[in-house]
Amino acid sequence: MRVFLILGMFTASLTNAAWREYEEVRDLTLDAGGINRVEIEAGAGSLDVRGNPGARKISVTALIQVPGKSDEKAQKVIESDLVLTLERDGDTAVLIGYFDSSSWGWDGSPSVRLEVEVPESVALDIEDGSGSIQIRDVLGEIMVEDGSGSLQMTNIGGEVRVIDGSGSISVERVGGDISIEDGSGSITVQDVRGSVVIDDGSGSINVTDVDADLIIEDAGSGSLNFTRVNGHVEKKD
Repeated sequence: MRVFLILGMFTASLTNAAWREYEEVRDLTLDAGGINRVEIEAGAGSLDVRGNPGARKISVTALIQVPGKSDEKAQKVIESDLVLTLERDGDTAVLIGYFDSSSWGWDGSPSVRLEVEVPESVALDIEDGSGSIQIRDVLGEIMVEDGSGSLQMTNIGGEVRVIDGSGSISVERVGGDISIEDGSGSITVQDVRGSVVIDDGSGSINVTDVDADLIIEDAGSGSLNFTRVNGHVEKKD
């Protein structure tokens, strides 16, 4: 009985350790005067970017999460491996937020969840490892290179280009052309003032309300549905 009791206490201790998650919030700001482009390099964790017409600075809230560690050990991980900076490079703001180590234990990987507010007129260049991405109310052109995780864009004024590994993609109300290269996951595109070009590996494709052309370079596997395309429709594969 005593052996079982000790084993039970040990198991409970492991369970509590596995569920433990250290969290820390950091805020970064940068004067947006003269900034035309924002480059973001992110790792594991969600990314939320919102344009604000009245913003005079770039504001970042970073939620840093380290699972399965005591506060002391989590702080050591953060001190040694966290890269979190927001700096100016000419007319470009560069935001970097990720953990520098790719080797973590069974208790989970640390992550950085980024909430970013930018002036609505800027262009965005995003390179993301994993985690969901949401972008809204940005008037400049947008380039996203994403490893995995869902991607959602709404109210974008300029051209959009996406290179995506896996995860669903939803793009709605875009003022310019759209180009999407996708590995896997569903694609939904709605209300586009320009043309749409899609090269897809697998997953459904649904396109609605396009003012110009729709070109499907490769539909891969999955259904293809489109309605109300005012320009030319071409399916190459």
